[in-house]
Formats: sequence, structure tokens, C-alpha cells
Amino acid sequence: MRQKAFEIYSKIRAEFEKLIAENGIDTDGIEITCGSLTPQEAIGITDRTDAPINTGQEVMMQAVYKGAAGQAYTDAPDAFSGTLSDILAMDVIGDPRARGLFISALNAVMRQLDKTDHTVHCRNMEPRECSQEYVEWLKENYAPCRLVLIGYQPWLFRRLAEDGTFDLRVLDLDPDNVGEERFGVVVEHGLDDYEDAVLSWADLVLCTSSVFCNATMDLYIDIGREVLFYGITGAGAVSLLGLKRHCPVSA
Repeated sequence: MRQKAFEIYSKIRAEFEKLIAENGIDTDGIEITCGSLTPQEAIGITDRTDAPINTGQEVMMQAVYKGAAGQAYTDAPDAFSGTLSDILAMDVIGDPRARGLFISALNAVMRQLDKTDHTVHCRNMEPRECSQEYVEWLKENYAPCRLVLIGYQPWLFRRLAEDGTFDLRVLDLDPDNVGEERFGVVVEHGLDDYEDAVLSWADLVLCTSSVFCNATMDLYIDIGREVLFYGITGAGAVSLLGLKRHCPVSA
């Protein structure tokens, strides 16, 4: 893991522990449950089958804390039932399974405390509705510009490509997508093409907040470019770090 990623995870943990202390939460007395959801449980019945959760590249974790749900996409799912103290003791830096549990639990606790929002994924036809609303919002706030989309989010990708307002490049890490043309745009490699696309070319980076689970978030924080996160995974982390996120249709 890169040193900067290590430092970011350490800061997230420290800020989370501070929030817990400020709110007088008994970390040993309240149980948190976490588990993975099926694609239908996570996003319902949609009009696409090529989202990462459908292709098996990612799994949705859901944590529940005092009735509040927090979700997170991860490629290393696990099940858990225990206390918040147990979650805080996990090796978030070294263990990707612990990372998915921690991030989803973080989202649930912060949602229960009303310190973040939009922690549950949109469902059924809502992802398509979200992409339409999202692109209109981007046009109102950022157009015209050169935009790099990080992560293969097919609804948002298609809408951006078909709208044509933005100069668009798309980066992903899935080898089934990299080098392939999707919606008239060739998908580039998330690491090999990162420096050219993100650091040299982009005016705006629209980044999946799943980077907080796969330990690549350091590539999109304090990089001298405007970065806007989307999706539910980074809800709590983005709020704790004071970053920008837009996720309009999720619950």
C-alpha cells in the first residue's frame, strides 16, 4: 500500500474515533451486523447487466447500526456480527476484507448520527434516473470541461457519452473493460493511463467512491485537480475528510 493511502486510512480511523467519543457512543455495548447482498438485494431489477455487481467484480456489503444502514462496494466481502469496538480493532490497512466491513460500518454509524447521507444504493430504474439527473447537474455546475470518469458505472458512462457536452475519458481496472470501446469511448487503464488522463488532461475527475475500499483513494485526494466522488461507498469517509461528493438518488 502506498504511504499516502496508509495516511488517509489512519486519518479516517482517527476522525471516526473522535466522532464516536464526541457522541458518547458505547463501542462495546452496541452490536453491528454486516453481510453481503445479492445483486437483486443491492440494486433490484435494473435495465443493465454490466454493472460490476452483476459481473461479479464487486459485492455490496451492508452494515446495520441501530437501524441505520450503510453500504459499500468491495471485492473482498465478509460477514460479521459484533461490537463497534471489534470493528475499530480491525486491520483496515492490511486486510481488504476488514476494509469492506469497516467502511460499511462507518457509513451506518455516521448515517445514524446524521453526519452523512445517501448510504443506500438506488434500485431498479433509479440508476438510470440518477444518471440523467447527474449529467444535468454536472452541466449546470462544470460544463464545459474535460472530464475523466473513474470506474465503470454503465448508466453514468452511457449518459455522459451520449450527451456529448463534456470531453470524456474513462478509466477502469477491470481487464474485461480496459481497451474495449463502450458507448463510443475506449476504456483506459486505471493505473497505466492515470498520469496522462488525470494529472495532465482532466479539468474534472468524477471518481467512484469505491476507491475507499480498494485502497486507491490516495490517487484522487489533493492531486491539484477538481475531484468529485459519486456513489455510496465513500459516504462516511468523504464527509470525515471534507471532500466533495454528489449522489442524488440513493437513499
